[in-house]
Amino acid sequence: MNKWISLAASAVLLGTLTGCNSDSNTTNESVSVTSVAVESFSEVSAPITDAEKMAIMTSDSVTYSNGEADDLLYTQLIKARDINNGETFGLLKDHNDNPINFSDGSPFICDGANGNASGSGLDHASILQKDGKIFMVTQFECGVGAMYGMELAQDSMTGELSVKENSMQYISQKDGFGGWVHCAGMTTPWNTHLGSEEYEPDARKTIMDPTTKLTGNGRFDEVTQYYWNDENNANAMYDNNPYYYGYIPEVTVDSSGATTAYTYTKHFSMGRAAWEMAYVMPDERTVYLSDDGTNVGFYMYIADKAQDLSSGTLYAAKWNQTADTANGGEADLSWVKLGKATDAEIKAIVSGQPMFSDIFDTAVYDTTANPTTGCPADFIHTKTATGDECLKVVAGQEKAAAFMETRRYASYLGATTEFRKEEGITFNADDNKLYVAMSQVTKGMSDTSGDIKLTGNSCGAVYALDVQGAIKDSTGKDINSSMVVMNMKGIIAGTPTTYDASSPYVAYTCDVNGISNPDNVTYLEGSHILAIGEDTGSHPNDFVWAMNTQTGALTRIVSTPYGSETTSPYWYKDVNGFGYMTLTTQHPFGETSSSDPDYALASDSTAEKDSSIGVVGPFDFIEGDGKGVR
Repeated sequence: MNKWISLAASAVLLGTLTGCNSDSNTTNESVSVTSVAVESFSEVSAPITDAEKMAIMTSDSVTYSNGEADDLLYTQLIKARDINNGETFGLLKDHNDNPINFSDGSPFICDGANGNASGSGLDHASILQKDGKIFMVTQFECGVGAMYGMELAQDSMTGELSVKENSMQYISQKDGFGGWVHCAGMTTPWNTHLGSEEYEPDARKTIMDPTTKLTGNGRFDEVTQYYWNDENNANAMYDNNPYYYGYIPEVTVDSSGATTAYTYTKHFSMGRAAWEMAYVMPDERTVYLSDDGTNVGFYMYIADKAQDLSSGTLYAAKWNQTADTANGGEADLSWVKLGKATDAEIKAIVSGQPMFSDIFDTAVYDTTANPTTGCPADFIHTKTATGDECLKVVAGQEKAAAFMETRRYASYLGATTEFRKEEGITFNADDNKLYVAMSQVTKGMSDTSGDIKLTGNSCGAVYALDVQGAIKDSTGKDINSSMVVMNMKGIIAGTPTTYDASSPYVAYTCDVNGISNPDNVTYLEGSHILAIGEDTGSHPNDFVWAMNTQTGALTRIVSTPYGSETTSPYWYKDVNGFGYMTLTTQHPFGETSSSDPDYALASDSTAEKDSSIGVVGPFDFIEGDGKGVR
């Protein structure tokens, strides 16, 4: 049976969980305390009725490895436009941290389904345990990127979470030149928030028209209105430089004193690309980075010191294909070294407001004049998200190329830049495997040129990568990490499908009982369950799936409202003894078209269109702990 929460309801669903075999005897020292794991979830049916299509529906029960079951609850924590501590959640601010308003005086809220040009809306939220307290850092996926932090309260018996009153703070990003299109993220092993900046502006093409003062990059033009724009400067673009954006930010929380402080750092040494997310491995040094878009790369960063991402070495993967299988193909991976740098080194270069021409010389790509490569003899042919180009690094600018034009430089050195819509990353310590979601296996992955030559699949696939230890890089030197992945194998793919006009799923173009355009993923340690979220128009209602990594069995565990996206499901096994899965519902009713069968739902006056963050849970993994949940 589905448990569903109507988004039209204003009340947050709260309450005490009363699961099976709860033990409230907290004084009996003979009670056996044993850890258990998630075995399976109850199934959520694909929505058919209008009420179901407009709701968040989640599994209503979980079965543990000891055979016992508990009820599950979805609790909404906060949504865009909520006010706390005098701050409006999702309100964007300028480079002086002043609120941004539209010309009519209305606040500029980052929430893509509410009729403004503010981008997609709320994306990732990290739960952090610091100084004996629980915090949540959230980030918004708009051109002007925003971050908010808040403290969470937790009921010690039920595990119920809520946002504390008067605790929310806007997190300033001006020390890193401002925020930009924050997408997915993670909680690091040292309890900081590691975010992302997606869809970096193309510095070669971002040239301001002297008449319109526009560059053609909509996000960059929007941000330039509010960040570093001196109206007296005829070349205002160079107050807001494209190289300010496209890096990995980190937020640290300190509540050891009288007030809570959030410290924001932008890690320039981790490279610049369309970062979906950066995932830190258990060694606290090795980080894998996914690059979202068409003709993009896959990257690895090895920090010089554990828990310190301010300096390290950056690598790009080369796909050496071994099979074209139905689930997305297989390949061995080798690693091309791009360079080694510190945040301070790259930030100093960025602070000088460089231009693309300071880093690369260019020539015209012309296969008629140069039939072999399309480029003159002293130029290298690159093919990336910016197309076919002929490039030559300006003498002495290799470090700038590696860390400020990471994708171009990766292609320049022979790494693979053909991946399509590379999304979430997570790690399975039970089987020593990394997982990477590829939203689509199309375009550069399915053409007949380059490294990747796969049968196309518009519904996407998820890959498993074996972590096999230290190997040598492209220069023949040892990579200083024991957590290097060496292969990539598709383990599950969506199925393109056409339904009959009489079917309730006629609007679905990927099988309703399988994944569609996988986005963010998270692994439930000890359970052999991989949770797969979707960002898809091929399922009008996006789902989160629980996949058994041993059997391949799929269970639908979340359905979000029509036109929304299930961004950043993330697993927390132990928050003061309770487990949770976060769930962001981004831009409900936002990805719609007048040709959709259910388009009328988007104009329903009761539809809640604000992005929100909540948790599925709590999960109680300790038998006999007396908390009253199990």
